Amino acid sequence: MTANTREKTSTSGKTPVTLLGLGAMGTALARTWLAADHPLTVWNRTPGRAAGLVGEGAKPAAGAAEAVAASTLVVVCLLDDASVGEALAEADLAGKDLVNITTTTPAQARARAEWARERGARYLDGGIMAVPPMIGVPEAGGYVFYSGSTELFEEHGETLAVPAGTRYVGEDAGHAALHDVALLSAMYGMVAGASHAFALIRKEDIDPVAFAPLLVEWVTAMAGPSITQTGEHLASGALTKDVVSTLAMQVAGVPTFLTTAEEQGVSPELISPFFELMRRRLALGDGEEGLTGVVDLLVRGN
Repeated sequence: MTANTREKTSTSGKTPVTLLGLGAMGTALARTWLAADHPLTVWNRTPGRAAGLVGEGAKPAAGAAEAVAASTLVVVCLLDDASVGEALAEADLAGKDLVNITTTTPAQARARAEWARERGARYLDGGIMAVPPMIGVPEAGGYVFYSGSTELFEEHGETLAVPAGTRYVGEDAGHAALHDVALLSAMYGMVAGASHAFALIRKEDIDPVAFAPLLVEWVTAMAGPSITQTGEHLASGALTKDVVSTLAMQVAGVPTFLTTAEEQGVSPELISPFFELMRRRLALGDGEEGLTGVVDLLVRGN
């Protein structure tokens, strides 16, 4: 009988979990496991943060090493990669299943996976696509990207899915972090465009509350088809297939956007870099293609 099997035959019948890190996200995760009757051991650098969870049934650990020893499944939700290394420095990871959902870079995730393997642990990295209020609320749509040990994910997938949905993106431990940052980068690009749009109307007699749903409707209508086509173009290399608004046509319209910004007293600094990439791509490529070619201009070495 394995350690994991023994744990699953505990009083609650649920897999015990150790959680390191009780910030806003860690606390939200902890409460969902407790609500689902998973035996939970918790540790935080500031001990006082565990008090409320202890009152709800969590078992506090005096140190990270003690917390790790309490369960086979160890979930880490700390500030950064350095914090993970520091917290686990004295812990015995042999035979442990380490799930690190701390926000890191892909390279840090891969290095941490190797670090864990050298210490005898299976490793899974995670990228949380949610904010704390979404944890434990399935209808909120939050989920966590996971990458690394397939066996670990398959064995503990049900437990990991208690706080939020799970999406496994492969054996490469860096891919969860990469998916996380890629999606968030797109979000910031969207916010940048929306910020420019609101700046254009800021000094006019236009109600921003009434303008907002128009912006949401337009961005929603454009984003889906555009993003889908970009993926298809990158995969096939057929950059002119089914293009409606050609690169040449869009570059020809750039002066209108820049002049409008100038007339409205708005800095073009959020949109000018992308327009410059469009011009560069037009100079290098086919004016009948869409905007997909801009992607390769961003990749160094291309």
